[in-house]
Amino acid sequence: MSEEKSRGRNAAGSGRAVRRPHGPHGGMMPGEKAKDFKGTFGKLLRYLGRYKIALIVVMIFAAGSTVFTIIGPKVLARATTELFNGMMAKFAGTGGIDFGRIGQILLLLLGLYGLSALLSFVQGLVMTEVSQKLCYRFRKEISEKINRMPMAYFESRTVGEVLSRITNDVDTLGQSLGQSITTLITSVATIVGILIMMLSISPLMTLIALVILPVSGGLIGVVIKHSQKYFIDQQTYLGRINGQIEEVYSGQNIVKAFNREEACLAEFGETNRILYQSAWKSQFISGMMQPVMTFVGNLGYVAVAVSGSMLAVKGVIEVGEIQAFIQYVKNFTQPIIQVAQVSNMFQSTAAAAERVFEFLEEPEEDVVVENAVQTGGKHSGEEGCCPEKMQGAVTFEHVKFGYQQDKVIIHDFSCEVEPGQMVAIVGPTGAGKTTMVKLLMRFYDVNSGSIQVDGHDVRNFNRSQLRENFGMVLQDTWLFHGTIMENIRYGRLDATDEEVIDAAKAAHVHRFIQTLPGGYRMELSEDASNVSQGQKQLLTIARAILADNPILILDEATSSVDTRTEIRIQKAMNNLMKGRTSFVIAHRLSTIRDADVILVMKDGDIVEQGSHDELMAKGGFYAELYNSQFEGQTALK
Repeated sequence: MSEEKSRGRNAAGSGRAVRRPHGPHGGMMPGEKAKDFKGTFGKLLRYLGRYKIALIVVMIFAAGSTVFTIIGPKVLARATTELFNGMMAKFAGTGGIDFGRIGQILLLLLGLYGLSALLSFVQGLVMTEVSQKLCYRFRKEISEKINRMPMAYFESRTVGEVLSRITNDVDTLGQSLGQSITTLITSVATIVGILIMMLSISPLMTLIALVILPVSGGLIGVVIKHSQKYFIDQQTYLGRINGQIEEVYSGQNIVKAFNREEACLAEFGETNRILYQSAWKSQFISGMMQPVMTFVGNLGYVAVAVSGSMLAVKGVIEVGEIQAFIQYVKNFTQPIIQVAQVSNMFQSTAAAAERVFEFLEEPEEDVVVENAVQTGGKHSGEEGCCPEKMQGAVTFEHVKFGYQQDKVIIHDFSCEVEPGQMVAIVGPTGAGKTTMVKLLMRFYDVNSGSIQVDGHDVRNFNRSQLRENFGMVLQDTWLFHGTIMENIRYGRLDATDEEVIDAAKAAHVHRFIQTLPGGYRMELSEDASNVSQGQKQLLTIARAILADNPILILDEATSSVDTRTEIRIQKAMNNLMKGRTSFVIAHRLSTIRDADVILVMKDGDIVEQGSHDELMAKGGFYAELYNSQFEGQTALK
């Protein structure tokens, strides 16, 4: 845009989407943690309050599904016992296998598993609905919030950081929340249910089986301790390699222009090598978990089988119960691991939710009242006054402003502009030209002094209504993915096709549009790269012409067009600006010679003001700027 466009930016975050690697057991690595876990989850629970009936259904159905699954092995034990007793009776010649009874038990088992699957399906469907509705609500609120945010917020953060709130954070929140709640319910229910069933079969065998848990936990801890640092390195270097790819891809023309291909490849190769090493080590060490757990589990099975056999011989338990108990032992460790994974998932959920809530709780534009005046006991900007049609009289009275309170860049700016006047603002880079325009449109509020439009302090206007009276053309063009007709009509959505074409003709872009395939129906690409920079500028000028606002702001509006086109646009602009108050920021001083008032700024203050002839006659700072431009052009010739 201009010299102030990048002011206040910092490196708060790149905003790049980085795929998180997975830790042992397929779980998520404990990455970013919430600063206020308890407070964030309290807010999240309040958001989930409107879905409490659905969540209760999820809990009941998830618990019910788990209970029916847990009962299954005990029922199957009866079939195993029936089969064993039948075989023994057949060998003894006293009877045979009762297949009818076994069939009834198996049908009961099938019914239990079928009911469990149905309940699991329903709870999954309901939980998915809840999590997606929550994501929809968050995206909607973030989208609405963006339109209410002050300009200072966006100028102090990267685009990627803001976008990550509505993409990465909301997606992470929805996915991890849906998984963590159902996993926690089913895991706890499974642990409690299996423990009860194991105790009902044999307290002694249960005690033997529980002995293996500390051993398993210790081995898991050792593996996680050694793999953790490699997973962290993997995540770090995955982010770096994604960043390198993104930067090189987006700046491919610069890389080729400076012959930096080899350097980029070398840098990428080094990062890729470190990523390979960390990923290999992390996956190898975490891959040891399965064989270790299998070995410990097999030891437990042996101990259970030996003790169970002894108890069966003594008649304490039945043969089928040994088989059921082994199944319970096999299924007992998995939910314990899942509970540990859920704790990491909750951390991820809380971290994502905290970032979303931080954004939603940022001060909004119309309630930022630190410097706002108060009228009638109400803060300005909340219900301001705004006439239906502005005349365009603008007064700056001792305006003082700084993007930061301790760094003032506009010290004492005063000026009166009559309706219909063309006001040119000139000065060296960093003088504060664009800052004055931002203050006029209330992107920021002044620290002291006032800006008045038609006799009203702009801080008493509703911001939206105030800006409806301004038309703006910036040096940095903004066009969206859509047809040329739609992009021009963005200036006034109810405009007819004929009015759009008339605006294009006034901006001297009609002939160019007719040469394009599809004409006004041609689709512009996402970044409008299928038209030149100068042509993009002409389209934005046509959009401003169509808007037909009483006050115009032109910030280096013709900087991207050739001299011949600039002259034609200047004529169109002169016709457009008749009867309208216009503020023109220009570096090429030849374009503003006809301005009614020229404000010459230096270091945040007006050092000179007057018409072109008056300022040239003074032989001051303006004359020096004007002459230096033409001397430079002469020297180049």
